[in-house]
This record gives sequence, C-alpha cells and structure tokens, in this order.
Amino acid sequence: MISSERGSLLGAGKEAEVYEYGELVLKLWKVGASKAAAFREAATLAILENLGVNAPRVRSVGKFEGRWSLVMTRVEGRTFGEAIAQKPLQAVAHLNVLAATHRKIHEHSGVGLPALKSRLHRDIERAVQLNEAQRQHLLSGLHRLPDGNRLCHGDFHPWNVLGSLERATVIDWLDACCGDPLADVCRSYVLIHSYDNGLAVAYLDAYGDENRAAILGWLPYVAAARLSEGVSDEANDLMRMTGCSSPD
Repeated sequence: MISSERGSLLGAGKEAEVYEYGELVLKLWKVGASKAAAFREAATLAILENLGVNAPRVRSVGKFEGRWSLVMTRVEGRTFGEAIAQKPLQAVAHLNVLAATHRKIHEHSGVGLPALKSRLHRDIERAVQLNEAQRQHLLSGLHRLPDGNRLCHGDFHPWNVLGSLERATVIDWLDACCGDPLADVCRSYVLIHSYDNGLAVAYLDAYGDENRAAILGWLPYVAAARLSEGVSDEANDLMRMTGCSSPD
C-alpha cells in the first residue's frame, strides 16, 4: 500500500533522508538535489533487480513536497554496523557475511554504469587538500591501475547492509559503478577505518587475505578521492593514506 504521507524518519545522510511510507520507504533528497540523482539510483536498482541482487525494489520516482524522491520496498532489520556495535563478540560472523555479500556483488558485470576510475579521477581533481604536484603524482599512479568491469557498490560498509546473518540486503546504491572489485573493497576499508581501524583490518581478512596487497594498492587513490567529500575530521588520516606529505 502506498501512503500519501511520510512517516517516521528511518535514517539520514548528507544527500537524502529515508522515511517510513506505509509498507514502503520514501527516500527524500535534500532541497536543491538534482533530478538526475533520483533517476540514477532508480535505474541502478532496476538493473540490480534484473540481476537478482538483494537490494530494495523501486516502486516509483518523482517529486514529494517539492523534493525529488524514490519510493522503494522496505528492508527489515538493523544495520550490520548496529549489530556489530551491540554484539562485538559476533563481529567476525557479521564481517564474514558482509564480505561474502560484497564478493557476490562483484560477480556481476558493471557494464553500463559509471566508471569507477573516472570517478576517482574526478574526485582527486576536486580534493583541495592536495597541491598540484601531489595531484598529478596520484593521477599518474591511478592511470596505471586496471579499469575492471565488475559491478561495484561504491559505498559498501556495515551501515549500508541490513538484515540478518541469514539474509543481508544492501541499500544506498547511488554510487554504484563499473570497475575493479579490489578498488571497491579498498573504499570499504577507508570508510570502516574512519569508525574503527581494527574493524577495517578485520574486513580485509574476511574478504580474503590473499588480496590484501592488491586492495591496499588502491589506497592512495581511494583516500585522495575521499578528501573531496569534505570529511575534515578524517583529513589527516586520509593524507597519510595517500602517501603524500601535507601540502605547504
């Protein structure tokens, strides 16, 4: 049943808020957000449904109270991030399911989605914390890394996965892209590191320790791109990850 009124706030991020909406959920972009963002995520979710990926299903996209919105099926359960915080002794079990879910995503082709490397290039260009020499050094290194052609989530972390150890559903697909899965895992490492370094390292173990060196080969470029997101409290750590000294 589709409601005409939004219910309780379920979650909020930098770009959008998610509300109860009858039996569904309403993702409501903030004032000034572009029409393209709503339709891009709707199109991505439609592709994922066709692939059989465990993600929310689109019901409609349009305007709600003057803001762009997406109506989707509701995912029940708490986030894996909440579960890990509440029951630390089960962290390894949750990380193993997260990693298995991530690997399953990477089995699919990402052809037709935005290129991951192009996005990294764009964001490194925008990172004001880098001087020109640092920027060009990083872009040169990024150019030598593989393009890849797998489906990548682009923002995969424990707070974007809901459900249980038996059934995990991945949400927030706005940054889905086509690229090297190891770059996608590196992005997860950087995001989890901002919460807990030990948990980030454990996630690399869960995904596959044999891939660790190749995953961390992406670290300077993923960290540099993250700088463009205005995360001032992470800036020092991110600069260290890039391998660049702080600009004068």
